Amino acid sequence: MDDVTWAVLTLSLTAVGGIYTWFAYQRRGLAAGLKGAGITVLPLAAYLTKTLQMFTRIGDAVADWATGLVFSPAVWLGVILTGMGVLLFGAGRWLEARRGDTPKAAKGAAKKSGELPAGRAPRSEPAVDDDLADIEAILKKRGIT
Repeated sequence: MDDVTWAVLTLSLTAVGGIYTWFAYQRRGLAAGLKGAGITVLPLAAYLTKTLQMFTRIGDAVADWATGLVFSPAVWLGVILTGMGVLLFGAGRWLEARRGDTPKAAKGAAKKSGELPAGRAPRSEPAVDDDLADIEAILKKRGIT
């Protein structure tokens, strides 16, 4: 669109906004009139800052991209391959978790931090004191270990 078309569109929107603002002021008061005036000047501000043209270019670019996405077999092949990659990665993680495998790096980190590998229970240490032995016996009797 050329500059004259943008100017006509802007003036039309500003005129309609001005009419709305007048009726809003008459029916609902000063606050509604001020809000309407604020909205009314926005098309004129967008025209003067060339924002209307920018939004039109952005809209055209998005429409071109979407058209290329929908109608391009290469793009759909890329989407399918992305989905396959995500599914394969997820299946590998699921199998790994099911078998209890952990990557070697995680095993090494667990050993360094003092954690026990999966599947090993900690050893119970013998009681050092007779009082602790009595408490331990009571806890075992109640089913608490």
